[in-house]
Amino acid sequence: MTTKNTATPASFGVDRDALSTHVDADFDRIVSELGRLVAIPGIAWESFDPAQLDRSAEAVAQLVREAGMENVEILRVPTATGAMGGPAIVASRPASDGKPTILLYAHHDVQPPGDEDLWNTKPFTATEIDGRLYGRGAADDKAGIMVHIAALRAVLDTIADFGLGVTFFLEGEEEAGSPSFRQFLETHRDRLEADVIVVADSSNWKVGVPALTTSLRGMVGGVVEVRTLNHAVHSGMFGGPVLDAPTVAARLISTFHDAQGNVAIKGLVSNEHANVDYPEAAFRADSSVLDSVTLAGSGNIADRLWNKPALSIIGMDIPSVAFSSNTLLPSTRFKLSLRVAPGQDPEAATAAVREHIMGQDLGGAQVSFEADEAGQSFATDTSAPAAQASLWALGEAWGVPAVETGIGGSIPFISDLLEVFPAAQILVTGVEDPDSRAHSANESLHLGDFRHAILAEALLLARLNNHGL
Repeated sequence: MTTKNTATPASFGVDRDALSTHVDADFDRIVSELGRLVAIPGIAWESFDPAQLDRSAEAVAQLVREAGMENVEILRVPTATGAMGGPAIVASRPASDGKPTILLYAHHDVQPPGDEDLWNTKPFTATEIDGRLYGRGAADDKAGIMVHIAALRAVLDTIADFGLGVTFFLEGEEEAGSPSFRQFLETHRDRLEADVIVVADSSNWKVGVPALTTSLRGMVGGVVEVRTLNHAVHSGMFGGPVLDAPTVAARLISTFHDAQGNVAIKGLVSNEHANVDYPEAAFRADSSVLDSVTLAGSGNIADRLWNKPALSIIGMDIPSVAFSSNTLLPSTRFKLSLRVAPGQDPEAATAAVREHIMGQDLGGAQVSFEADEAGQSFATDTSAPAAQASLWALGEAWGVPAVETGIGGSIPFISDLLEVFPAAQILVTGVEDPDSRAHSANESLHLGDFRHAILAEALLLARLNNHGL
């Protein structure tokens, strides 16, 4: 189908009405296709059936073929350990007439469902309730895949001279940490190289307000071991003169934050330049923090989330209450996860953490720190042409200006994209909202914002087709 372009000069030659009409007419089909993807429990963890992940890749590949993409393949490469990585779909439409190429990324693998008793619906049955679609992967990130597919269908059906180069890279192991990602980029560099990369795996500001994610915190992680005894002893016979290892570990953990809850490790970058306000009441509602709990840290809440470090203890080796005994534990280990501010070198942050840990006076206890992960932060140049085009498209689709937001979490593979494709402009977009509950029970997608996200990407593709970069 081809429609006459009735766009005004102020709309960059893009016929918004034609694209919007197409998305509306196609929307029931899009939601149905998303539901069929949700029904496939493609989980990239070793403890789950790999055949389901293959089913997921095949289903996505078929949708990509039907959308008009060429050279559609399901590809794998080995990880650093030699194991084969997850199945990724790569497809392309070559650019014509010197037009730029855009790479559209999302992932088809999902998190495990967790305790199904916590779900109000069946996790792998897409269920619509009050304008939201519930199910594992409905938001993270099968909706991102459908945004790419539906946006492409919209521009191909409404723009007669569409010649923008388009590449799909739909990963199959993101939730498992993307172990083969860097090798995949290196192996298929020629097929994946692009002028603009859209990563559809983030969130909007709130329902009804779009966002372009302009910064991501980096990540540092490691395991600390504390030892006070050569072996376990009776707590009644020897307790008092000697402290057990968990107690000493707790003393160490208490040094990680100051009295206000700010991270107290010297050498970590901390910034204050958020240009939006995140009201405390809204944050409390979004995070589910107890009313009685004082929020940690100082300064703007948005800065605390996006532009300052955050340190959490995410695991500890210690007997559970059910298996505890009157014993002084000789050693314990705990894992820390540190999110570092944009601009922070993760190697320098790792060194700062190690120096802090080893510099504490713990009464002679033996302490070790073994770093086990590090990921770069990310910041967008919002003055770049692709970012400006994206902000325009988001505003046009939602009818309200887009917000430039950070994300407190990390997407480590973005640093790989930057290193392998340094000339590419990277845009981080998404379909989630603060109540999407990705990775949790009752994950859901706001269907109104899903429709807006499709239109926004179609507008972006149309503008880049018309004007380039």
